[in-house]
Amino acid sequence: MSLSIANNKIDILLIEDELDLGEVFSRYLRYKGFTVVWACTMRAGLEAFQEYTIKLVIIDVQLPDGNGFDLAQEILQLRGGQPIFFLTALHERNSRLKGLGLGAVDYIAKPFDMDEILLKIRNLLALTLVSGSDTIASVTMQIGQLFLDMERYSLTDSKGQGQKLTIREAELLRHLILNKNLLVNKKDLLLLFWGNTDFFNGKSLEVFISRIRKLLQVDDKLHIESIYGAGYILHERN
Repeated sequence: MSLSIANNKIDILLIEDELDLGEVFSRYLRYKGFTVVWACTMRAGLEAFQEYTIKLVIIDVQLPDGNGFDLAQEILQLRGGQPIFFLTALHERNSRLKGLGLGAVDYIAKPFDMDEILLKIRNLLALTLVSGSDTIASVTMQIGQLFLDMERYSLTDSKGQGQKLTIREAELLRHLILNKNLLVNKKDLLLLFWGNTDFFNGKSLEVFISRIRKLLQVDDKLHIESIYGAGYILHERN
């Protein structure tokens, strides 16, 4: 890699071997104002990751010289907390759970809507960074006037007044924040946090969402909308 990029910092590293998709997607992201490096193989992607400071890595699971899951593990060993999206044609439940289980922020199936991914990227990159950090460690993030601390499992307002959360409440809220203003599928939440979609887990999820709604009531610009039969949207009004 020999691109001239100020301070060796970029917004997105895209690792995608489909030439047409990689070209179109990287051009689209640059058009939207992001600095992007595009690599076509695991080896080139790892070299780019070691060369640049990167806010988000987007990895295709099926690469010509290996498996994107393995690459993600190498990346996370080099830089713990590195935000990763998986971009893949694999729609199987086990593959999705494996990707999310590795710590990926999202698992996006092809074909996909570029405008929707753009919103996900902007939401992620808009999160509050840990002071002094060059990567989005997702330890502290902001939604409206509230701050979610994933180390202390607390939700604090701008005056420093906060409430303790359970681990699952914090993880659910984190997932909703990362996908704010987007529909989060109820089935996906159940698979990710409970491992199955049975009736009792569905009722448990509803209880957690109700609890999180109450926590967010201190900021009238925040609201969780339930979409019948589909899932939830965490709205943040301007």
